[in-house]
Amino acid sequence: MRALWTAATGMKAQQFNIDTISNNLSNVNTTSYKTSRAEFKDLFYANLKRNNILDEEGRPVNLEVGHGVMPTATKKDFINGSFIETNGTLDLAIDGDGFFVVELPNGDIRYTRDGSFKLSVEGDEGMLVTSEGYIVLSEDDDEIIIDSGLTDITIDDLGYITALDEYGDIVDLGRIGLVKFVNPEGLQSEGLNLYSATTASGEEIPMDPDEMQGRIVQGYLEASNVQVVDEMVKMITAQRAYEINSKTIQTADEMLQLINNLKR
Repeated sequence: MRALWTAATGMKAQQFNIDTISNNLSNVNTTSYKTSRAEFKDLFYANLKRNNILDEEGRPVNLEVGHGVMPTATKKDFINGSFIETNGTLDLAIDGDGFFVVELPNGDIRYTRDGSFKLSVEGDEGMLVTSEGYIVLSEDDDEIIIDSGLTDITIDDLGYITALDEYGDIVDLGRIGLVKFVNPEGLQSEGLNLYSATTASGEEIPMDPDEMQGRIVQGYLEASNVQVVDEMVKMITAQRAYEINSKTIQTADEMLQLINNLKR
């Protein structure tokens, strides 16, 4: 009974769909979270009779039946989320394309759009880090150091960082590192709002100030781009599809039962 196994693939696929939707909904308040969408493809087909046209005679179509469905990909939607005003000096949001660059304790490089940065203070110096303490890199792949005596830290639209010293003079602290990718959907999600580059995403491309199509907004954070209403509709649709596939299994089981009862 082919329908038993075909319907089972449908139930597994919809379970994966529900898993993806639930992860989106659970991250509705996660800073800079990007919605994932499950994608599916049909499985291979059994060709019972192939089309065969010879001298304008024969079968113009195939007699075939499929074997179900399988999940093939989860696609990230990198559309900007709305901005939340925090008035935090080190809270940054990227309006447009791009990622901040952070360095892990083991030296690996990761990328994030979560700009809720902090200062890790050691002595008279503070270093710009993420909430987990990962180092935020400048455009020169260096640490961003802010001395304790500096005030009025300002980060402009292009990412240049300036502050005032004790004499009221402007001090240039460099520019925060920003990169982009040819295929950001190919980035691998690492958790903690971090992504890593893959062969599919391509290598990082530094965003020069003259070529930036977006901007940095200080005092704001990017909210999740999850649309709760859309996710609820998707969840209802997935639930109904799951129920229909389970009904198919019940129907196939009843058909087998009828066949077994023919001997009586």
